[in-house]
Amino acid sequence: MKTILVTAFEPFGGDAINPSWEAIKPLQNSRIADAHIKVHQLPCIFDTSLTQLYTLIDDYQPELVISVGLAGGRQDITVERVAININDARIADNAGKQPIDTPVIAEGPAAYFSSLPIKAMVNALNIAGIPAAVSQTAGTFVCNHVMYGLLHYLAQKYPAARGGFIHVPYLPEQAVEHENMPSMSLESMTIALRTAIEVAWNNKSDIVVTGGATH
Repeated sequence: MKTILVTAFEPFGGDAINPSWEAIKPLQNSRIADAHIKVHQLPCIFDTSLTQLYTLIDDYQPELVISVGLAGGRQDITVERVAININDARIADNAGKQPIDTPVIAEGPAAYFSSLPIKAMVNALNIAGIPAAVSQTAGTFVCNHVMYGLLHYLAQKYPAARGGFIHVPYLPEQAVEHENMPSMSLESMTIALRTAIEVAWNNKSDIVVTGGATH
């Protein structure tokens, strides 16, 4: 049986909950075609998150790896296009580290593009009535750190595997603690992530056909 590895983060920044983790938990050991989904929580800590992620990849040797994180303030499920080789933390991580203008991987390339069919994933979510969009930035905090480190590790050790990153919004109970913040229900997030994973598993190409046009 093939494996799809899906990771998300523990709470951070003073929040009691992280919707990225809550949304993927129901997917544990579920099946998509001929693959099992394995979900794991990563610490919201620079470097340590990558050490744990690399161990999981070595243990499972998955064909597909998708990491999920929280982007408070966004209203859509956002599928990330690119990760950049920079840490520039506006707040400290959960270990109190706050790297400023440091590389994720010393002497690594400036950026890595997702190897997921990002537009096909977004298209499928929108068709299903779930707000979704392609994002052009994963930020410069631990989410970008993990996305860049993931894609670098796959490129170096598992070039046949594919990987990428998805951000989710606040949950309603989080949004009420902030003024004018959008949110999404946990059920919708879980449905969205399963749909996105299924599209990523079944489509290696990012060609989207709509209304007779291909783009």
